[in-house]
Amino acid sequence: MIKKHTVSLEDLMAPNKYNIVDDIERHYSDKIALRFLSQNGEREEITYKEFIARGNKLANALKKIGLKKGDRVFVMVPRMIESYIIYFACWKNGLVIIPGSELLRANDILYRLNNSQTKAVIAYADLCEEIDKVAHESKNLQYKITFRKSVAQWLQMEDLVRDESDVCQKVDTKNTDPALISYTSGTTGQPKGVVHVHGWAYAHLRIAAPLWLNINENDIVWATAGPGWQKWVWSPFVSVLGMGATGFVYLGRFNPETYLTLLEQEQINVLCCTPTEYRLMAKVEKLTKYNLSKLHSAVSAGEALNREVIDVFKNNFNITVRDGYGQTESTLVIGTVKNMAIRAGSMGKPILPEFVNIVDEAGNPVGTYEEGNIALRKDFPALFVGYYEDEERTAKAFKGNYFVTGDLAYRDEDNYYWFVGRSDDMIISSGYTIGPFEVEDALMKHNAVKECAVVAEPDDIRGNIVKAFVILKEGMTGNDELVKELQQYVKQLTAPYKYPRKIEFVESLPKTDSGKIRRIELRNRIHV
Repeated sequence: MIKKHTVSLEDLMAPNKYNIVDDIERHYSDKIALRFLSQNGEREEITYKEFIARGNKLANALKKIGLKKGDRVFVMVPRMIESYIIYFACWKNGLVIIPGSELLRANDILYRLNNSQTKAVIAYADLCEEIDKVAHESKNLQYKITFRKSVAQWLQMEDLVRDESDVCQKVDTKNTDPALISYTSGTTGQPKGVVHVHGWAYAHLRIAAPLWLNINENDIVWATAGPGWQKWVWSPFVSVLGMGATGFVYLGRFNPETYLTLLEQEQINVLCCTPTEYRLMAKVEKLTKYNLSKLHSAVSAGEALNREVIDVFKNNFNITVRDGYGQTESTLVIGTVKNMAIRAGSMGKPILPEFVNIVDEAGNPVGTYEEGNIALRKDFPALFVGYYEDEERTAKAFKGNYFVTGDLAYRDEDNYYWFVGRSDDMIISSGYTIGPFEVEDALMKHNAVKECAVVAEPDDIRGNIVKAFVILKEGMTGNDELVKELQQYVKQLTAPYKYPRKIEFVESLPKTDSGKIRRIELRNRIHV
């Protein structure tokens, strides 16, 4: 039984023999697990009983074609019932999932396939073309599976599961067995593969779901994150299905008026979305015409939430939007839990204070009001086990007894944490974490670009946007037409959300004596 208000270290330790799906299968019933609504109003629902049965059929099919415990599976899917079923089936078989956003481009995909040693790809039919551009360059890929529409040289999921039993013997997994490799952007080099084990999900479910999201089993929960991101695993999948609640999934594009209407019509009880989505909803005129009386919990994560937005929701709907902090490498570790007094600008308090601290560069805890790195104790049960095949990066992430997050903060006398900024050059825009290297690498491939540097520029709606400072090759002229060309070029080479929304052409870039770009000077230029 999951405790609702407090947890101890003992509560977070998964049994030695444990699989993520254990906490889903215990809700086997005729209750609605997932409810989907398309933009044109079409509905699709699935009960827990039906969901588990379909997951079992796919798990049996994946075993039959030869996938075994520990094999890596790259999953690239949009918001669909099949997306949930695929994750369930893979984990029930002890397979290791590599999530892939539908926004990824061929180069992003190839790096993930080869770095993770992916053996199989499961992708929605409309996304197969991008994968096929590089599939032949993958070193370990043996199986390609798609669904809903047929694709040449891809196995069809519907054919694979047609004659399979809806009863499946779960593969024995330990709480220390790998379950997930989520790739997250780094300031230098390629994205890092964050390795989580099955025991991570056990701890996450007992922290984030009841204490921050405040999910009860009778709730209808709308968590807007999409598949391919760690946040989707966090909330729409593990937190919703692990608590036995009903997940609501909207398949249309974001529109603030539509979101507010759906919150009312679908009688949503728990909402989890990005600060950007909250900011845009808060700007809608005549908010009082929307009845959100069923909403008892609203949370936000991914970047700092403006006080003005919190006030708008409180004044119009009597609902407090609560901030939270976590990373791909962990779970929610700091937050404003329900009924906690909000302090404007603060991200809240550590959920488990004994595991969270603020430390200096050597990993030593600092005092009250002293700025330092947010850090998690090494033995925190919901902490990742390392960066895949990258001992050097893993070692650098730990100082003394702590994993150092790279986020700077200080705490006050009541242990409220106050975010200061990144200690590195990461850009967080509309909840997306973007490494400057990935954008710079794409820009440098354009034949007009001699050199470039990318930084964050503050933005009222997105929190930050990507800004690029570009030195052009001799003979090239910077103009609006070239700006648009470079933006489209980046969109084609890497995930479109990473493209620079602003480009400034410059004659030189500030550098250290050793030749490293001083991005801090570029950021300071923006604030002048």
